[in-house]
Amino acid sequence: MKKKVTAVFDIGKTNKKFFLFDEDFQEVFREYTKFDHIFDSDGYPTEDLHKLQTWLKALFNRIIATDQYDIKAINFSSYGASFVHIDENGEAISPLYNYTKPISEDIINTFYKTYGPELTFAQHTGSSKEGLLNSGMQLYWLKHTKPEVFKKIKYSLHLPQYLSFIFTGIPLSEYTSIGCHTSLWDYHKKDYHQWVYLEGIHKILPPIVSTETSINMNYNGKRIKIGVGIHDSSAALLPYVRSLEAPFILVSTGTWSIALNPFTSTALTEEEVSTNCINYMRINGKQVKASRLFLGNEYKIQVQKLASHYEVAADYHKSVSFNEEAYYEITKEFEHLFKWESIKNEDDRKDTELPYDNFDDAYHHLMIELVKLQVKSIQTAKGSDDISKLYVDGGFSDNDVYIKLLSHYMRNMELRTTDASLGSALGAAISISDTKLNSKFLKKNYALKKHVPLIIK
Repeated sequence: MKKKVTAVFDIGKTNKKFFLFDEDFQEVFREYTKFDHIFDSDGYPTEDLHKLQTWLKALFNRIIATDQYDIKAINFSSYGASFVHIDENGEAISPLYNYTKPISEDIINTFYKTYGPELTFAQHTGSSKEGLLNSGMQLYWLKHTKPEVFKKIKYSLHLPQYLSFIFTGIPLSEYTSIGCHTSLWDYHKKDYHQWVYLEGIHKILPPIVSTETSINMNYNGKRIKIGVGIHDSSAALLPYVRSLEAPFILVSTGTWSIALNPFTSTALTEEEVSTNCINYMRINGKQVKASRLFLGNEYKIQVQKLASHYEVAADYHKSVSFNEEAYYEITKEFEHLFKWESIKNEDDRKDTELPYDNFDDAYHHLMIELVKLQVKSIQTAKGSDDISKLYVDGGFSDNDVYIKLLSHYMRNMELRTTDASLGSALGAAISISDTKLNSKFLKKNYALKKHVPLIIK
């Protein structure tokens, strides 16, 4: 008898993943691939849409044809800040421009001169000034620098919705993609920002539907429920929102450490915007306050320098456990020693000073400094909201020094870690499911672990 499953394509910038989840949301199949980049007309690397589309269809058709699985539904999770522009025949008419692609400062400055001031604009849109990482800026840039391309656009689809479009042929928009620092959405009005209408951009944006929307279709002779896609950060947050009753902060760690508060009800303040705080959007259109810190990137840079300085193996840092005596000695007369390479900080130094004669002590000092920055980021996301639960997932969730320090400095909150390696894919599966989750879901599916604050002598 075939196993009933939900299929999910989880498309990252590097890894393209495919999962099958059973009715209990347990992974039963996965397949990964990578594609070489192609180059746009300016010679900038970008996604190979043709290869991606070919792989999606071929893999899905192969799985459907097996005798092992009965696919009842399919959904799509992907990175945001990316548009696919299609013509009236549904064909892509330009490359998927990479959101790291630099564009003329003149265009950006003209935009903010017309629709700013910058700070007020950021407060309304929950989007700081970040070039094409604000995907709405791509539409403005196309209109004013590549009018021959812009006039051919029938619809501009956010990448998760384009993945769905490949299977349904139905162009749609949904909240999580619209709300991920695109500069398109006005969180005060709960509608597209005025500039979108003044520039006529709204004419090429498809109708908005709930992220939970699915389309029942006959695909290759089989009835399948096809989701409309979801932005990966919002997808990763969804299992927590669906399974927990009490308000919480989720710190998603990796290259970026993002503290997510899905229970905020206040607009961003000038101070929050100035400290790299933005908005994401939940599947129902409600705002999520997101405080960002380039923690993983800075950590990688600093541990490489420490390894070189103390002449230890490059991965030695992975074996260091929290040492209470080291913490006590370091914090007796604590001072900031590290010069940050990728984090802006008011207490920044001109050079790093290392008074320690061994890697472990220097590493503890580094982690104390980084965790203190993390605490500030969490407090920014929390604001004045009454929240006592704190969850950490991602790369730092199994870093003993980070977790021990965070539990110590955030002892007013209950800290739990989770193993959410399937987070965005699982969230995409959950978003089109009618299954109700409970508090046991995280323990069963995410290796939920509670941490007790240290008792420092």
